[in-house]
Amino acid sequence: MSEAARAPEPFLCPVCRSGETEEFFLLRGVPIHCNLLWQSRDRAVDAPRGDLRLRFCHACGHVFNSAFRAELMEYSERYENSLHFSPFFQEYARALAQELRDRYGLRNKHVVEIGCGKGEFLTLLCREGDNRGTGFDTSYEPGRHRDMTNGRVTFVRDFFGPQHAHLAPDLVVCRHVLEHVENPLRFLVEVKETLRNCHEAGVFFEVPNAMFIFRDLSIWDLIYEHCGCFTRESLRAAFQLAGFCVSSVGTAFSRQFLTIEAQARNGSCPGIWDSRAIEEKYVPYVQRFSRNFQDKVEEWSRRLQEIQESRGKVVVWGAGSKGAGFLNMVPGADKVRYVVDINPHKQGKHVAGSGQTIVNPEFLTKYRPKVILVMNPAYLDEIRRMCEAMGLAAQLLRV
Repeated sequence: MSEAARAPEPFLCPVCRSGETEEFFLLRGVPIHCNLLWQSRDRAVDAPRGDLRLRFCHACGHVFNSAFRAELMEYSERYENSLHFSPFFQEYARALAQELRDRYGLRNKHVVEIGCGKGEFLTLLCREGDNRGTGFDTSYEPGRHRDMTNGRVTFVRDFFGPQHAHLAPDLVVCRHVLEHVENPLRFLVEVKETLRNCHEAGVFFEVPNAMFIFRDLSIWDLIYEHCGCFTRESLRAAFQLAGFCVSSVGTAFSRQFLTIEAQARNGSCPGIWDSRAIEEKYVPYVQRFSRNFQDKVEEWSRRLQEIQESRGKVVVWGAGSKGAGFLNMVPGADKVRYVVDINPHKQGKHVAGSGQTIVNPEFLTKYRPKVILVMNPAYLDEIRRMCEAMGLAAQLLRV
């Protein structure tokens, strides 16, 4: 990258603080919250919007939105992104809980989950090994789930920080939170400081996989809430720079997620990464992404028009980030009236930005769509079985 293209101070990489960042993608006017749903179509369509200005860090491989404004974000009880109503995801969560239990010897231990959401995974992890748990999340809803741990799990509607050092957990879990954090390095340094008296504590984080977006072109996963997109290298760099001893970085959930495991004891941190290897690995995808994005949006706009003209009714299955992204990005998607979601807390509400009504799967037995657009291919078999059980003959298309 030329000297003239170097980022000014506001565009330093939030992971490694390098100025070697370069803007490669701009998308204006996306909904600020995909997971804050609305009670009426008019309010959904008028939902606040922001821009995506994606920059790539040539030093550590991180991607971030330089237009992100943290003060606009709202993580209250209205924030709804639970996936635990899906049997397929439940099985994934159960297997992960058992894996963590066995790897870290979690039996009668204390687990802290940062960003526990509605508490499903922490409850599962504590049930698996008779553990105690403390979950932190400002969007937690008291009374939403029946206590199945005999009072062993406590939920705190606050942010986890150094003031909670007395908890002394054996394992810290943080899933799908770090990508929402404007300054992930500072966040991880605070976690490390909070564990200053727990040098043997394990740390498990899970984030979306940037390569699933930029290589596999799951472009609908680009949402404003996710101000950072982690690659393997940038995720490892963040933890090493924060002082953790990293043991592994891997993929999960059909390569859609990255996972990292570390220990709170001080780790060796070289502070230098092979930027040439990072550039060779990621720059080709970054350079082509804007064109690939536009091609895919135009392709689905054409396909959607053809389907509606020749086949009739179309619905989208999945009112999460992928569904909201598709409906807000694709011209002509406003003609889709309904979005199906298995989460009962989303049903009856409206998609931010585009305004479609969210319905339960049983609604389709009356509506009888000809085509169902499946937003997440990981759920394709589950959705097919549900449609067969309801006697639906609609064609399922992976988006």
